[in-house]
Amino acid sequence: MYSKEEKLSLLSEMIQFAKADKKFKEQEYNFILAVASQLGVSKQEVGVLIDNGSEKKNLQPESQRILQFHRLVLLMNIDQETSPLEVYNIKDMGMKMGLRPEAIDTVLKKMHDYPNKVIPPKELVAIFTKFYN
Repeated sequence: MYSKEEKLSLLSEMIQFAKADKKFKEQEYNFILAVASQLGVSKQEVGVLIDNGSEKKNLQPESQRILQFHRLVLLMNIDQETSPLEVYNIKDMGMKMGLRPEAIDTVLKKMHDYPNKVIPPKELVAIFTKFYN
């Protein structure tokens, strides 16, 4: 599904997002490790990404970009604290991924309707589908 470079880019983007508020929390690190494990990326490789980052790779198709946006929303809410900086950064990242601003705003609004702000995948897909039809 993903090339090695895309996997490292996804994780690097998540790390960059987690570090944006200057507080890289253990919960965020553990979530990133869990995603890395699912992607077949080792803890050591994550350590290298934390220190050095990775070249940005744009994901194709759009479904992969939506999935990555969902990961970022989950990461943002892992500590149950959402700062204005995080909201600004996630909107910016979503738009750089080529996602519709209306869909991004709807996701960020609707997340408050769910326990732990975790939007179910079907709801997420429905939101993006609505704005692409």
